[in-house]
Amino acid sequence: MNLTRRDAMALGLGATAAALLPFRAVAAADDAIAAFTGGAEAGEGGITLTAPEIAENGNTVPITVDAPGAETIAVFATGNPTPEVAAFTFGPLAGSQMASTRIRLAGTQDVVAIAKMADGSFVKTSATVKVTIGGCGG
Repeated sequence: MNLTRRDAMALGLGATAAALLPFRAVAAADDAIAAFTGGAEAGEGGITLTAPEIAENGNTVPITVDAPGAETIAVFATGNPTPEVAAFTFGPLAGSQMASTRIRLAGTQDVVAIAKMADGSFVKTSATVKVTIGGCGG
């Protein structure tokens, strides 16, 4: 095979772009989280995120979030191209502030849950989910 200078440049630029993709996804997740919280700092505690440590299929990863006293719970996947996964809003007559769903993950990454509490403060937690096969990236 004859490798031309143009082919070498294309390979180098492609490798650079592929290496920078995870950083872009994390920056997008940080921006989405800042948009949800309005830039406010989120404390720890008061919210529980249940997710598997290992998911055999990234297309259907079960999660449960529970935050007693929350008005809204938002879930973000830091490695997905679109990090906003779900948002659950609870009214004053809600029996509990808990939600369960299945999400799609592009690969091994952190899942972050942030709750806006009734007093206007934010609390967060996260879990790392290792995706072994599948995922929305193929």
